[in-house]
Amino acid sequence: MDCNHASRRLLFVAGQLAACAASLMLIAAPAAQADQLDQHNDLVKQFVTQMHADPLVADCAAHGDFVASTSQALDHVEFPPSSFDSAHASVTPWNDSFDEGKQRVKVDTIVTVDGIGIPKESGNSPYDLKFRCGYVGQQMLAFSWNDPVPPAHARSERGTASSGAHGKGKHSTRKATGNGSKKTPANKSSHKTSTSSTKSSSKSTTTKSIAKKATSKKKTTAN
Repeated sequence: MDCNHASRRLLFVAGQLAACAASLMLIAAPAAQADQLDQHNDLVKQFVTQMHADPLVADCAAHGDFVASTSQALDHVEFPPSSFDSAHASVTPWNDSFDEGKQRVKVDTIVTVDGIGIPKESGNSPYDLKFRCGYVGQQMLAFSWNDPVPPAHARSERGTASSGAHGKGKHSTRKATGNGSKKTPANKSSHKTSTSSTKSSSKSTTTKSIAKKATSKKKTTAN
């Protein structure tokens, strides 16, 4: 009984610890999101006040800064003052789909802004980055950029396509082998035909020789 009671207490304590861990995770997630939002807002404010960026362009650049920080090739992104001039940033009325791919959401404004990607490896040259954001009012609904490293799902698709092509090669090889095996009976039949022809010709020769012998015997008897 004491052993069972101790086991129940241990299970109860383990359950309480698991519940506490789950609660801490639920608390930490909103806290991390809040920190991220604060950083985003601070960056937007910096771009607007210090670099005189359009608010939507500043918002797009701040979002691009966060997304680019997840790239395997980049250490960080820099937005010099020239990123926000008319040659490197634009706000265009759109009223159409953001793109023709997966982000076909309809937006009323397209915002573009250029940045400089600083690579993690010091030997590599900086990347010219282009960020594109789609808005409805002040809300961003779509985003794209020229990531120097292709997404992982793109690499997996190419790998699948390669394995599919390899499989087809195997299939065609099996087909070729199958055709070769089908030809074997034909060779056998031709062999049989030639054999039967040989037998028929030998029979014909035998018959002719017997007929000749019979004719010669008749001639001898008549004489």
